[in-house]
Amino acid sequence: MKRFLRDNRGMALILTILIIGLIVAVTLEFNRSMRSDVYAAANLRDGIRLGYIAKSGFNYALAVLLEDASEGNVDSLHEAWADPETFSENSAAMFGDGWFEIKVSDYSGRIQINKLLNDDKKTYNDKQKGLLMRFLQSVEFGLEPDEANNIVDAIKDWIDRGDDDEVTGFGGAENSYYRGLEKPYSCKNADVEFLEELLLVRDITRELFYGAEERPGISNYLSPHGNGKININTADPVVLRALSNDIDDERIQDMLAYREDEDNNLSNPNWYKSVPGMGSVVIDAGLLTTSSTYFEITSKGFKGTMAKLVTGMVKRTGQKLDIVSWKIE
Repeated sequence: MKRFLRDNRGMALILTILIIGLIVAVTLEFNRSMRSDVYAAANLRDGIRLGYIAKSGFNYALAVLLEDASEGNVDSLHEAWADPETFSENSAAMFGDGWFEIKVSDYSGRIQINKLLNDDKKTYNDKQKGLLMRFLQSVEFGLEPDEANNIVDAIKDWIDRGDDDEVTGFGGAENSYYRGLEKPYSCKNADVEFLEELLLVRDITRELFYGAEERPGISNYLSPHGNGKININTADPVVLRALSNDIDDERIQDMLAYREDEDNNLSNPNWYKSVPGMGSVVIDAGLLTTSSTYFEITSKGFKGTMAKLVTGMVKRTGQKLDIVSWKIE
């Protein structure tokens, strides 16, 4: 009898230990789960807050662009929207534990790819074709004349209208080419909506589009938006050089120095003729403007080590701003 009781006491001890172990394991798992929920809730809260910080920066940039429009229709890099520090310097004071950084890029200073064709959407606009050819043959991209011409022909075929299935030149491409690829697709035969579409065009490689090592990509200088006129006050040197065969690197530096001087009048797009040594240079007036319509706004919200980016393309017409595209990352 005594031995039986001793055996029962041993069994009770084992059961007690097992129950205590189970309780400890459940408690630890509950604690871990609760911590995970707390961290997830905190991350969700911070993510929402970051989104609002980034959106606040975006709306701030919109307000600056509207205010700029009320001051006149001449746009240059001397204005508040062109200075990232103007946007960001006081943002930390607005949020306490967060801040934003904003950049506004003038897409009217870029080559507008959809203007390569005339209004009939079938034939070349010779001014725009010449501009694009000079641009693609820039030393930055390393293309030979025939390579550049093939790419221009392929872009033409990509954006010409659907009833035109005739291949342009030797480098053009229509459905017969694209549907014969390993991963076939159709030729768009419509305007480019987003620049990344150009990666689908024959002979436009990722290296050419995005750049590689120290070589820039063509995507930095192109836009799907605009009326075909380039703001000479904000255009990148690569774009400025493509405006005329008469513009070399030395003249580019002189143009940049001239437009950086706030004492110079940049309201007339022919101001380049006032640059020493450029009186004989001719740029087609149909390619130039000093007013900008399309802007890309990037607003990045920060909180500690976390960040959220808002990017949007806006169209400014007079005192009106329309958001063309928008994304949050």
